[in-house]
Amino acid sequence: MAGSSSKRANKPNQSTRSGSSDLVQVGSGEPVRVDAWVWAVRLMKTRALAAEACRGGHVKVNGEAVKPSQLVVPGDSVRVWVNHRQRIVEVTRTIRKRVGASVAAQCYIDHSLPPPPKEILASMPTRDRGAGRPTKRDRRQLDRLRGRQS
Repeated sequence: MAGSSSKRANKPNQSTRSGSSDLVQVGSGEPVRVDAWVWAVRLMKTRALAAEACRGGHVKVNGEAVKPSQLVVPGDSVRVWVNHRQRIVEVTRTIRKRVGASVAAQCYIDHSLPPPPKEILASMPTRDRGAGRPTKRDRRQLDRLRGRQS
């Protein structure tokens, strides 16, 4: 019985454990895969979506489309097309694991344009779902609206 109490004494108490910052190395500065970094800083919802976006040409590092295995380092410019919006960020820290939003925001500088106001998006003309293909008359009206025809 005396041996079991010594084992219990060596076991760390949960209240003395350090926070999650010890579990994740933040700002190590070493190269990280672009798909993992984009996911870790919460620009994409899943790592699989981040890798798919890279393969589809929706992620660019320093102006060039990249594969998911491309490495990023602090100072790189990353452009990501996500949710019908282009996000332009500059890498300041590299991380491998997904972290909280407040920590993730410290890992990049956002140079993106602000999203358009909801009033502008709501005022844009839309076609009813299930209305079928536009007729010739509809196409001509769309062309006039877009300024392609006089």
